[in-house]
Amino acid sequence: MDTENLLSAGRKQAGGKFQPGVSGNPKGRPRGNSVRTSLRAMLEDQGTALVEQAVTLALEGDSVALRLCLERILPAVRPVEQSAPFTLPDGTLTEQGKAVLVAMADGLLSPGQGAQLLSAISTLARVVEVDDLTRRIGILEEKNAKS
Repeated sequence: MDTENLLSAGRKQAGGKFQPGVSGNPKGRPRGNSVRTSLRAMLEDQGTALVEQAVTLALEGDSVALRLCLERILPAVRPVEQSAPFTLPDGTLTEQGKAVLVAMADGLLSPGQGAQLLSAISTLARVVEVDDLTRRIGILEEKNAKS
């Protein structure tokens, strides 16, 4: 197909680029036709035999096969922090942040819990800042409209 036909079909612009929102490959790759899908289909037939072979190798002392089998049976244990009741003091966001740091230093809060609280305080500070700016802009616009 020559350039004029492509341009007349409305798929390409004069610069050779496709128009926004118009695919250069309208049919595209068929669904389910990926490498991963193909590999899964190949393994489906042999899945049981492969698992049995991995178990056999693990029982014979193959450390890689043993690790693979154990990781599937017993996934890694992830640390879980116990919640610690903590009340933020009344006051400024800075004072609340300092209270969290003191609680972490005193061992009342874990570092993970302290980081989450400081992140929440930081997010709150940004929300307060946006609210304050919105209020101040409204006041300025009101004064400007009266002028």
